[in-house]
Amino acid sequence: MSDALDPTPYDALLLLSFGGPEGPDDVVPFLENVTRGRGIPKERLKEVGQHYFLFGGVSPINDQNRALLDALRKDFVEHGLDLPVYWGNRNWAPYLTDTLRELVQDGHRRVLVLATSAYASYSGCRQYRENLAESLAVLEAEGLELPRVDKLRHYFNHPGFVRPMIDGVLKSLAELPDDVREGAHLAFTTHSIPTAAADSSGRVEDHGDGGAYVKEHLDVARVIADAVRDETGVEHPWQLVYQSRSGAPHIPWLEPDICDHLEERHAAGAPAVVMVPIGFVSDHMEVLYDLDTEADAKAAELGLPVRRSATVGADPRFAGAIRELVLERAAAESGKAVTPCALGSLGASHNLCPVGCCPARAPKPAAAGADSTYA
Repeated sequence: MSDALDPTPYDALLLLSFGGPEGPDDVVPFLENVTRGRGIPKERLKEVGQHYFLFGGVSPINDQNRALLDALRKDFVEHGLDLPVYWGNRNWAPYLTDTLRELVQDGHRRVLVLATSAYASYSGCRQYRENLAESLAVLEAEGLELPRVDKLRHYFNHPGFVRPMIDGVLKSLAELPDDVREGAHLAFTTHSIPTAAADSSGRVEDHGDGGAYVKEHLDVARVIADAVRDETGVEHPWQLVYQSRSGAPHIPWLEPDICDHLEERHAAGAPAVVMVPIGFVSDHMEVLYDLDTEADAKAAELGLPVRRSATVGADPRFAGAIRELVLERAAAESGKAVTPCALGSLGASHNLCPVGCCPARAPKPAAAGADSTYA
């Protein structure tokens, strides 16, 4: 293997994701995993689970992760990168602890982690790091030799993540009727989170006024909108909006909601809207229900033409981006000079989450950061 494709010191890649039910009987147990410790009654979980029951009780995220695994393995083989890829979830099988145990039993001791969340936030980064620490604690109690785990940097602005989304917007615009295409607005969507969590996202120096979470999304949206303008010759108005709010109504969350935004754009005379789910790696339940079901229904009620552009999913360019990020991190860990690849104005994210980055409401041990419980 050439130096350019040498993953040393890493001997495995772990795809770490959220998980989802794979049948009607899985829905409530899955939601119990997601909400563990919050004391939510089972009857309430059944109500929440209606989103899943509309799709046969199956979340698409698991098959989408399988497709991404296949794309990664194919890309690695084609480029001569000898690095096995494993998969573990936070809330459903294959569970993270079981996968880490399998990694250890297979002899792996230095593991690089790819989380299916591209941006900085507690739920998109720190919580995954806490999950890693919890699983490592279980393996430690079992007397197993612990692997060292490192997490790939946030990849929200890597060209291999952004370019497929640009192409998705161009395709969606082309699908609009000729008489509304040029005036179409772009609604860049991401998961709403409590404003307090947004304000404390990212490094301490990024905290306040939406934190790194909002800054990163705005920067990606601007890159995509600029690329669409450059390639079509049309300046489409755009805005960052939010979806999938949950939790107590008295707690402030990021706004506006996509459905409210569609009403506002319609009232202001926008002829059409393209919804661009930049906050999501794949077309999982939040995309299928909150955009393809609820937002589509709202647009139909308004008589507003809409299109929803594709998420990145298992696009070969995204698989290639992950390969580049693996080699970039391996080179940095080996003490080699590295020039990280990133679009936009923010530059490449940090490799090691610093102390105070995306803090939890109640401090918990975390792995793969400057404050890691496990070296």
